[in-house]
Formats: sequence, structure tokens, C-alpha cells
Amino acid sequence: MPPSLSQTIDHLFRHESGKIIAVLTKIFGKHNIEIAEDIVQDTIIKAYEQWKLSGLPEKPSAWLMQVAKNKAIDIIRKEKHRKEFAKETSILLKSEYTLKATIERLTGEEEIKDDLLKMMFACCHQSINEESQVTLILKILCGFSTLEIAKAFLTSEDTITKRLYRAKQQLREEKITFAIPSPIEIEGRLDSVLMSIYLLFNEGYHATDHDEVIRQDLVEEAMRLAFLLTENTQTAHFKVFALLSLMCFHASRFQSRLSKEGDLLTLKEQNRRLWDRELIRQGIFFLQKASKGAMVSRYHIEAAIAYEHCIADNYEHTNWEQILRLYDWWYEMDKSPMVALNRCVVVCELEGAKKAIEQVNGIPNLAQLEKSYLLPAILGELHWQIGDKTNAVFFWQNAVQLTHSKAEKDFLIRKINRV
Repeated sequence: MPPSLSQTIDHLFRHESGKIIAVLTKIFGKHNIEIAEDIVQDTIIKAYEQWKLSGLPEKPSAWLMQVAKNKAIDIIRKEKHRKEFAKETSILLKSEYTLKATIERLTGEEEIKDDLLKMMFACCHQSINEESQVTLILKILCGFSTLEIAKAFLTSEDTITKRLYRAKQQLREEKITFAIPSPIEIEGRLDSVLMSIYLLFNEGYHATDHDEVIRQDLVEEAMRLAFLLTENTQTAHFKVFALLSLMCFHASRFQSRLSKEGDLLTLKEQNRRLWDRELIRQGIFFLQKASKGAMVSRYHIEAAIAYEHCIADNYEHTNWEQILRLYDWWYEMDKSPMVALNRCVVVCELEGAKKAIEQVNGIPNLAQLEKSYLLPAILGELHWQIGDKTNAVFFWQNAVQLTHSKAEKDFLIRKINRV
């Protein structure tokens, strides 16, 4: 199969699997979610087999949905006397007179949008713990493999498999409504939805398991899910606009993050003329919409930091004082060692590498970052800046062992070779 066709199918899988699973789950019921997942897998396999011979159909998304609907109809006909489907539609599905018409009605474009939102919030029900909520969204709606989710959580694939099994059991056994939450409920459950979307975006932006550092299909999926939230009055929350703003600012730098040879470039090395000014304008627009809320979230602060980078004419004109104030504010909200570590990078710009190293070593709960390549990568750079080549190489070598990204490994190895 030509690489371009394989990539197209992979992209479509990411884009369409969540839609199809959400629709089929409404048809079969949450207790039969594995049936929906099996149908999606069979549909993708059929696409690989057929498209490599006949080429891409004119409307591939519609082709995938139609094949999935046909498979659903076949299963309903075979299992209608043995299985119970969703209560709302079971009677209509089990009658041959109404089966096809019901399937068509349930798979309309507007129905699909609502189903995606309903599935997001079903996955993020308060009875399911936060880690499992995020895992479900990444697996069911975003097409993540268990390996990719494991790397996002810095844990083992076996742990993720068990987590998914337990979470699906809860979806089956507990009376979790397949609906958009009420205004009273939505606040708490939205946080897990947004965390899942941001993890998806970061997987695309930093590519844990692929040679390409930027996997634009995943980034587009994350932004699509966030846009979907803004299109419904119940979910168009100020935190959603803040996250969208942040993603727009980051995505605007796509074209400048890699050299012509495909090597990672630091922010200082990037050609700012390549930054997408339209995405920056969108980021500013969404940040302004987000500022109308009564509260400030981490996404507001992250977006404000990204904004300062995007409006600076060059690296030297970056408003580091304002960025440090934003990190101080963020750290007051979230005493995470990762927030503290990134704050130390800003301290280096203002007070030098020696001061930054002191602050890194003083971070509470620093041991929580022992599996993150960023800690030794940053320490390596700070030691390099003070002329301590031995420790710089030591930390960079540790970072090489901790990252799964080929481009990040190459980036660190180039630093080591430079020494």
C-alpha cells in the first residue's frame, strides 16, 4: 500500500472512529460498547483491504460510516433474540420494518455531534476515577492505542489495559446517562474532557512513538473536539476557549519547529516569519473570549504564556518578567513539580543558569519527574550554560534514555556531540 494511502487511512481512523463508536454506542447501549469498538476495527480493516486495490473513494468518511452501519445492521439481525440493545431504540431495531430507517435517523450529522459530546461526558462521569476518564476518552473517542496512552501517563501498557477494562465495566454496570450533563454537573466533568483533549494535542505535538515530531492529524483531532464543545451552548465554557487559544498559539509554530533537515529547533532558533499569523489571531480571539469568565484556569495561564511568546518580535524581546509572573500565578494554583521546573527555565533567562539550577534542586516532590526526560534535558542545558560539560553530558545522556521520540533523541545527541 502506498505510504500516502496508509497515512490517509490512519488519519481517517483518528477522525472517524470516535464518531462511529459514539453513534453505535447509542444504538447498542453502553453495555455493548465492545460491539461498537469491534465494528470500527472491522471497518478500518475492510478499508485497508479494499482501498489498496480500488483506491480512495470519493467520500471516504461517508464510506466508513456506511460500512459501519451495514455491519451494525447485520449484527442486530443476528443477535436481536439474544441481546438487549439501548432501551430507547431496542424495539425499533428488532423490527425489520423499522430497523434501517431507525439506523438512518440515528446517524444524521447533527445527531453525531450530540453523540460525541454525550460520549465525552459519559466517559467523564464522576463515578469513574479521573485517570480512567481520560483513558476512556483517549481510547474510545480519539483512537489512541493502549501503548500511546501508557506513554502519555508514564505507565505500562498492562496498567492501561486493566484500567480500560475496569472503566468499561463501570459504564456497563452503573446507571450512567448517555447525555450532556446539566449546567450544575458540567463544571467538574468538563475538566476531565479538557485534560483528555490536551493530552491528545500534546501527543500530536510531541509525538511519543513516531519518527515525526509533529503529527498534525492528532493535533487537528484535539482542536476539532475542542471546537465541538464551543458549538454547543451548554459546553461553550470559558475554559474551553482558553484551551483552544493555547492550542492555536502552539499550532501556529508548526512550520518553524523543524529545520530543513528535520531536526528539532529551540524557540530561540525558530524563524518567526514562518509562524502562522492567522492561528495567532485566532488564539488571541479565543483568549479574549476566555477572559470573560469569572474564574482563571491553568489553560488561561498557559495560553497567556504562549501569547507572550507569539507577540514577541524576536527571542530577545520576549517579556520574561511577565512570563515569570504568570508561572508564579500558575504555581500558586497547582504545586506541580512540572510547573516549577518550567518556571526555572524562565528564571534562567532573568537570573542566570546557576540560580535556575539551585531552584530546580529545591523543587518539592522532584522525584515525581524521574520518568520525564524534561528534567535531565533541562538540567543538562543549565549545566552547559555554566560551563559544567561533564554534568551537562551526564544529564543529556539520561534524557536520551527517557524519551521515546526519535527527533528528541537526535536533538539531545547533537548537544552531546557538540560537547
